[in-house]
Amino acid sequence: MLSFHSCGCCRVSASRAFQFQFQTAPSPSLFLSATSYKFRSATASAASGSAGDSDSDGEPKLNFSGVRLEEAVDSRIGSGKLRLDNWISSRINGISRARVQSSIKSGLVHVNGRVVDKVSFNVKSGDEIKCTIAELQNLRAVPQNIPLDIVYEDEHVLVINKPAHMVVHPAPGNTSGTLVNGILHHCNLPNVEFSKDEALSDTEDSDDEFNSYISLASSCEGLNSRLSVASNSIRPGIVHRLDKGTSGLLVVAKDEHSHMKLSEQFKQRTIKRLYVSLTAGVPTPVAGRVEVPVGRDTNNRIRMTAVTGPVNSKKARYAASRYKVIEILAGGSCSLVEWKLETGRTHQIRAHAKYLGVPLLGDELYGGTKSMVLSLLRPRTPISLHSKIVKMVSRLDRPCLHAWTLG
Repeated sequence: MLSFHSCGCCRVSASRAFQFQFQTAPSPSLFLSATSYKFRSATASAASGSAGDSDSDGEPKLNFSGVRLEEAVDSRIGSGKLRLDNWISSRINGISRARVQSSIKSGLVHVNGRVVDKVSFNVKSGDEIKCTIAELQNLRAVPQNIPLDIVYEDEHVLVINKPAHMVVHPAPGNTSGTLVNGILHHCNLPNVEFSKDEALSDTEDSDDEFNSYISLASSCEGLNSRLSVASNSIRPGIVHRLDKGTSGLLVVAKDEHSHMKLSEQFKQRTIKRLYVSLTAGVPTPVAGRVEVPVGRDTNNRIRMTAVTGPVNSKKARYAASRYKVIEILAGGSCSLVEWKLETGRTHQIRAHAKYLGVPLLGDELYGGTKSMVLSLLRPRTPISLHSKIVKMVSRLDRPCLHAWTLG
């Protein structure tokens, strides 16, 4: 058993066939001093065994370049306001709104014969829309000297304690300050170019496994760093990812063999992943298993939803989460909950928490709004503390979710 602290000061080599288990304490902002629950320091155990290839739970990546849309806005939209980018996104299945917005800004959209380059332009019933989706442009990931909280590192893998508000992977409109930029610098690697469709199938935040095409080469500090990659064959390195707002542990493969083996473990669901969160309210029962498919919300493309009843496999995918309440807080107005993922769907914990009626604190997208949190806390706390509660809640700037254990 090898023990590591979250400061990342300990680095120990492991055999090529490896198994690891890590734990890291959530950042203080996750709990807002609401609990005295004790978390153990990061732990890694390296032992011989088979490792194994990354889960690609995201939706299929499609290249919409050159797709044309010529259609009149349906009269059934009524008199309400409807943005141009939202309407086009609803008419081309699977396309991201960011991709549509890029096409609009490029002057490739006509409304009633006139070029409209404003994404928030309001369309109305009967408008004739002509749109051509823009070609994908290459993105460049540039090494940046960004401090990384490294929990474990050897010649094969890198485990990082990602802070909240850091994006894992460059995407259109967000090409710097990401975890990948910091890793390229840490591993002494040069710039890497890749196409937008190789980066992400969608530019909004999403959780867990996906296929990235950034190579982190076969070596890092202390070795001869080489970027052994053909110009048109960029290999993976990021095995899975976390939402921008989610903090916690994330593993990165430094070579193709390690990526394949880690990916296989994600696909076979042999990876141990525990998350902790603060929820608005206490789930009933206090421990259980949620086995409800998760799919894209038809009313909001950046939000997922738990889908009950008959499921269209193209719109929702099997998802299962186990949870248990660790501590009930503030008279039952919120709770500290541990989550164990059996699958890795986009926003799975956030969607399942909402399904249970206990959205995560600070999760504005899924109902854990500041006003809702205040409505729960105020009746259960003395009036003398209300001003402190308001101040505390005002600091909620992301969903209170932390990737605690990775094994």
